[in-house]
Amino acid sequence: MKKGVIVLIVIAVLVVVLGSSVIGRYNQLVALEETVDGRWAQVENQLQRRADLIPNLVNTVRGYASHEEQVFADVADARSRLLGAQTPEAQMQANQGLDSALGRLLAISEAYPELKADTSFIRLQDELAGTENRIATERMRFNESVQTWNTTIRQFPTNLLANLMGRQAKPFFEAAPSALEVPQVQF
Repeated sequence: MKKGVIVLIVIAVLVVVLGSSVIGRYNQLVALEETVDGRWAQVENQLQRRADLIPNLVNTVRGYASHEEQVFADVADARSRLLGAQTPEAQMQANQGLDSALGRLLAISEAYPELKADTSFIRLQDELAGTENRIATERMRFNESVQTWNTTIRQFPTNLLANLMGRQAKPFFEAAPSALEVPQVQF
């Protein structure tokens, strides 16, 4: 064989190997990004479930504590912001506001012993607690997939392809700053 043909064959093999590697990395990035998006969808499902429970909880509490209108307005406003948020970042921020408003709503129940004994309220509180657990689980799964995504797009040589494709790091779903404060329990 001629030397030129051998060089062409070697170059062709290198191009095929390099092309296969790029295609493999690209497919890996697509799969990881879809995982992050799918996990975020699960977080949204649970946030929606909680938002759907809130009107029932508010109406039950309102029957016992009708003079607490500001709390009810805050809960309704926070719920509206969550349902209207379009991006994961906006939803995370709206969720923090809803967490705060719900905390104030549930604190009202401490002042009304007959409310705490109401079966509808107890059932709704149990539903809300279950939903909060589901949200925590889905947040954890989302954050795990974000960590995998962010790690992968920062590693060499995948970072070259990620930069070429314009892929950026994704934000974690972080706890609200108020979650760092120790709650005050008084008897």
